[in-house]
Amino acid sequence: MSLTPFSFLLLILLPILSSGFPIHKISLTEATIDELQFAFRHNKLTSRQLVQFYLERIHRLNPKLRGVIEVNPEALFLGEKADHERRIKAPISFSKLHGIPILVKDNIASKDKLNTTAGSFALLGSVVPRDAGVVAKLRKAGAIILGKASLSEWSYFRSNLAPSGWNGRAGQGVNPYNTLQTPCGSSSGSAISAAANLAAVTLGTETDGSILCPSSLNSVVGIKPTVGLTSRAGVVPISPRQDSVGPICRTVSDAAYVLDVIAGIDKYDSDTTAASKYIPKGGYAQFLRRNGLKGKRIGIVRFYFEFGNFTSAAKTSQQHLNTLRKEGAVLIDNLEISNITEILNDQSEDIANKAEFKIALNKYLSELVTSPVRSLADVIYFNNKHPKLEKVKEYGQDILLEAEKTKGIGNAEKAALAKLARLTRKGFVKLMTEYKLDALVALGGPYFPFPIVQNILAIGGFPGITIPAGYIEGTGLINYDGLPFGIIFGGLRGSEPKLIEIAYAFEQATKVRKPPTLFK
Repeated sequence: MSLTPFSFLLLILLPILSSGFPIHKISLTEATIDELQFAFRHNKLTSRQLVQFYLERIHRLNPKLRGVIEVNPEALFLGEKADHERRIKAPISFSKLHGIPILVKDNIASKDKLNTTAGSFALLGSVVPRDAGVVAKLRKAGAIILGKASLSEWSYFRSNLAPSGWNGRAGQGVNPYNTLQTPCGSSSGSAISAAANLAAVTLGTETDGSILCPSSLNSVVGIKPTVGLTSRAGVVPISPRQDSVGPICRTVSDAAYVLDVIAGIDKYDSDTTAASKYIPKGGYAQFLRRNGLKGKRIGIVRFYFEFGNFTSAAKTSQQHLNTLRKEGAVLIDNLEISNITEILNDQSEDIANKAEFKIALNKYLSELVTSPVRSLADVIYFNNKHPKLEKVKEYGQDILLEAEKTKGIGNAEKAALAKLARLTRKGFVKLMTEYKLDALVALGGPYFPFPIVQNILAIGGFPGITIPAGYIEGTGLINYDGLPFGIIFGGLRGSEPKLIEIAYAFEQATKVRKPPTLFK
């Protein structure tokens, strides 16, 4: 990728105009969608210039961060196309995402010159039949597909030995706040890229924690939607029962704008029809309310407020709970999920996911136009044939091997699925309904700073949103110094409007996020 200097774009001056933005210099490295659209409308910035800015940051920072697998060779052309549409006032140009460069996780198909590989050389050169459902919606809204974000290979469903954020094609993703610590995964590259301003916004996917964890540890906002709210068609799968596609951005407002575009019915994903009943008339951006915490009933399960020796984080968490109260929330404290220990120790999710993965992946691979591999067995064979490329000796492929041994949804899998439904019904659902909660809040847990509340959201297909909550300090442990952590709000299916209200009000009251200083 050949790039030329473009330092002019480091700062743009936005004068006072009727929109209400004051005179100040807005750094493109933290610019929001609203600010970028403002600059577009008043001829202070073009989409081509913005694309060039991100390409140069990727060129400069990605060799260290490895948050991007590849960039779109047509990105500059797409920027020029957006600029033309804006000049002629084409209807598409009035979309919030029009002309906005976005990175999508490399397990999300795009029918263009980009590869879709889930980070594996086994899929390099494969040709997808069409854009993934969410990518088609992004294009329809005028967004620019800037490239593919890195990830944990096969969305961390290849091996228990591989580090989170690693894949064969891009190598090890790096947390921009502390290079000694994991970026978490599997949507590691999406979170790294959003945090380090390698794109305006990004897309990730989650089966169990893959949006919420990397977003938390990279100080960005992540929304894991209700399963089926966003299409999974064209996404390299793990479990259609749990997989979800959602935004990873620097602000709640940007995440809501992206969710507005990608949510909705897709004929290639039947679950989107049933889930469409949850989409509010007028969309999600209307719930970006400064007083969104007022009257919200938020439950506190103290199991999710354990911080071990991280005393500064414990202090921060108490300050945040006080903020929630001050902003009008009704906190119901000292609650318990009666079966939480059983949920965390149970193997039912693992049993079900491995069988679901084999079925769903074989279907995905069979529908590719061309591909070096056509089945999970082919993937395993490819890895064994190319052990150096895929670091098979170092990391193995134990999850793939165990999944290949499954024989469909048999008695064991049916029992596991029934148990997951029972655990969900008698655990999280019971708590939420009994206390009439709008959301559950979680800041810590036994494995802090790594969140674990995502597990109960994953097995039930429930939504969650994480917002930057703080940075670890004062531990004397260099592998934790400056590491971000997030506050997560989770709710029942379809509760995204309330979660966005809560998250936005909290974000505006605290404004914790700060860009990383290790990589500028």
